[in-house]
Amino acid sequence: MTMEELNALDEAGFVAALDGIFEHSPWVAARIVGQRPYASRDALHAAMVDAVAHEGATAQLALLRAHPVLARPATLTAASASEQASQGLTSLAEAEAAQFAALNAEYQARFGFPFIIAVRGQRDRAAILAALQTRLAHTAEAEQLAALAEVGKIARFRLEDRIA
Repeated sequence: MTMEELNALDEAGFVAALDGIFEHSPWVAARIVGQRPYASRDALHAAMVDAVAHEGATAQLALLRAHPVLARPATLTAASASEQASQGLTSLAEAEAAQFAALNAEYQARFGFPFIIAVRGQRDRAAILAALQTRLAHTAEAEQLAALAEVGKIARFRLEDRIA
């Protein structure tokens, strides 16, 4: 789909066309539909990230909690499944799966949402695991900001896949 085609859709079509850009959170596209037309994919992305930034803590936390746990067998959206599979996170050896599971559980208990990272922007699983270990030392406020920044990166990748 092109930006011109996206801008030409009615409100419901616009929101539907952007479904999944932000995991299980169509409200993000709904918040920005009235600001059309968007001149570029970058402008669209900036508007979506800005909507998240200004929505408030409750909606931001819900957005973070809508993300799946990395490297855990579960039902994933097509986008999440593809992203995790690209780094081999859906087919880990038993020991590596156990390490991810333990750190994910610690992270979830500490911050109240799953560890989120734009896996497509990572070198390999070791880098993802290292980031998880490092981010466990963050304060709750710093980690929420880091997770929201990663959500923005994920959204950018997904927009690049979907909008020409």
